[in-house]
Amino acid sequence: MRDREAARAFYQDALHLTFEGGEGDYVFTHRLGGVKHFGLWPLAEAARACFGTEEWPTDVPIPQASVEFEVLDVAGAADELKQRGHRLIHEARTEPWTQVTARLLSPEGLLIAVCYTPQFHADADAEREADGG
Repeated sequence: MRDREAARAFYQDALHLTFEGGEGDYVFTHRLGGVKHFGLWPLAEAARACFGTEEWPTDVPIPQASVEFEVLDVAGAADELKQRGHRLIHEARTEPWTQVTARLLSPEGLLIAVCYTPQFHADADAEREADGG
């Protein structure tokens, strides 16, 4: 990371992650939920999902990786990010694979999604429906 303060502000303040340890400029957390998915996403597919074309725009830095953070309210999370001064690549929308996403670039150039992936919540959603909510 080139700009420690910008990166920390983004993850801590905008995405509400906590850092419980560190040494020098290195900070970390062990308080994130487990990984539910790992994939290698070709840039052409990321460009199609973000911009509707297989070419990444020349005026937007090319990300080296993408990270997704599951949230219950994607539109609310996207609005909060915008209110904090972050520029979204796209607003909250439902992808063809049913995931709801809003995306932006982090200060260090990662493609970040705040998202809701229905398949990851099927058990909890069924439980809420059974409880009448």
